[in-house]
Amino acid sequence: MQQVKSEAFFAGARPVDPRTLPVPARRSPLQRVNNRFNRAFVLHGAAIRRSFMIAGLLAGATAVYAAHEPIGAGIGALSTLAQGGFADAGLSVGEINISGQTLTSEQAIFDALGIQPDTSTLAFDVEGARERIAELPAIDTVTVRKTYPADVTVSVTEKVPVARWRVDGITFVIDSSGAQIGEDGGAYSDLPLVIGDGAADDALVMIRALSHVPQLQEGLVALSRIADRRWDMIYDTGLRIQLPEQGVAQALVKLAAYQSEYQLLQRDLDVIDLRVDSVVAVRPTKREDPKKS
Repeated sequence: MQQVKSEAFFAGARPVDPRTLPVPARRSPLQRVNNRFNRAFVLHGAAIRRSFMIAGLLAGATAVYAAHEPIGAGIGALSTLAQGGFADAGLSVGEINISGQTLTSEQAIFDALGIQPDTSTLAFDVEGARERIAELPAIDTVTVRKTYPADVTVSVTEKVPVARWRVDGITFVIDSSGAQIGEDGGAYSDLPLVIGDGAADDALVMIRALSHVPQLQEGLVALSRIADRRWDMIYDTGLRIQLPEQGVAQALVKLAAYQSEYQLLQRDLDVIDLRVDSVVAVRPTKREDPKKS
């Protein structure tokens, strides 16, 4: 390595008064903080941006939650005012036409519509009303329409009743599945009457079996379900015919043959027992002995 003599190093040097040298300016505290922030942002910019974004989201969510109740109340108030305005303008529901109902009361349909005195035709929810009416027990199909300025029309089709079911002292009208579709108000007295627990579920099968032997239906007032296992036929004369658990159709055909040949149902009998396949047992009506009276 080449040696440089001190004389050569200081060859161009000249004496300087230290007091004339420039003094560096001191940085203010704000500048120092700004420099530190810039240095941190360069090194950790992604993490800082994520932190700011999360904080902003939290602040926004807090503000929305704090304001949702006043906003909801304001929307509700505006809706109420709008309803009243539409009603005052002549758009309130004025006439409701209901057709097709027999088992379902008009009041039940009106309640399901949900129409209040200040309900406007414009705001009336047709689909919601249709769904509520469709849930009524006797309703099969329903159509709801609104006609401006002030009419609502409801047209229903009810389920087809097949029998009356008396249980616990109340008589219901039932459909083919055995479901209750309304109370019997006397309009369905021509339908077969079934009695007892479980009678509704099996009513249609028994009614269909009886349809093949019309000669056994005259004077028949009720079909009584016994222990939810078999049927008794009850006539207006007090005669009771006891049917078997199995082979009901065959027992009815046999009874129809006896009726045609011997007029068995017109005999002075209390009971005809068909529960045993190969036997027809009868119990005569008990008569009081006039000598004992």
